[in-house]
Amino acid sequence: MPTEFEMRRRNEKFAKDVREGKKATHSSRADKLAQRSPISAWALGVVMFVVFGGVIFELVRIMFLG
Repeated sequence: MPTEFEMRRRNEKFAKDVREGKKATHSSRADKLAQRSPISAWALGVVMFVVFGGVIFELVRIMFLG
């Protein structure tokens, strides 16, 4: 386990690199939240099932019962 002095030195180097424009190795929590979709995967799946399922059923109804 690194000592407190080593951790401070690494943190200072990391902060200096970020200030100089070098890309951070790990994105911050705010960046991760900004990249997330506002709708969850299962909710998106339900919406797509309703929309595309309705279209497919309507096409089948028109073709075979029309």
